Amino acid sequence: MAALAATVVLLRDAADGPEALLLERPSDRGSFRGAWVFPGGAVDAGDFDAGSDDGTAAAAASAVRRAAVRETVEETGLVVDPGALVALSRWHPPPEAQKQLVTSFFAAPAPDGIIGLNEVEAVASRWIAPSAALAAHGTGALLLFPPTWVTLHGLQGAASVDDALVRAGSAGPVEFRTRFTRGATLALWEPDEDYGAAEPTDTATTLHRLDIAALPWTYERTGG
Repeated sequence: MAALAATVVLLRDAADGPEALLLERPSDRGSFRGAWVFPGGAVDAGDFDAGSDDGTAAAAASAVRRAAVRETVEETGLVVDPGALVALSRWHPPPEAQKQLVTSFFAAPAPDGIIGLNEVEAVASRWIAPSAALAAHGTGALLLFPPTWVTLHGLQGAASVDDALVRAGSAGPVEFRTRFTRGATLALWEPDEDYGAAEPTDTATTLHRLDIAALPWTYERTGG
């Protein structure tokens, strides 16, 4: 059974639309070395209700939300209202990944307060518009991993934090069960026609994929 993790996309309003908080992971240790990520981490045993059956879906869902709040506090010093968390997506690693960690992504309005980084977990932070983050990644100035990149891509075009959260709530959490092909340069997700195929075709019309062979990355999703 895969372990669980939680990530929180903190959003604040700015003149040109919402900005997201990104943290830079240390380049010499830990997961996602040198990458810019959203606050988050693994679910701990203490995130489950005392005496609960942690094998149930309900227990896991509650624990994931507690982990989202706890990890955000630990990494940034910011206290998120658990009731403000809006489920964005759930990311499943490819079957060949050594570490099987299913990560739930949430979005929430950034709470008031000063960011206090946990230097073990992050060496820098920045508020940045999703489109600006993707542009910086496209030039090699910002290291992102696919889940962060796709999440930022989906936040583009929102007029405000409220708008972004309403959109996310209406769409509901999206399941991303990642499969890589073409030498791990093309990520596929359902309902892409080539999902699960040994080699993708050039004739598929139903698409959900991310080409990471070269910068800038290219995301294709039929219907948006």
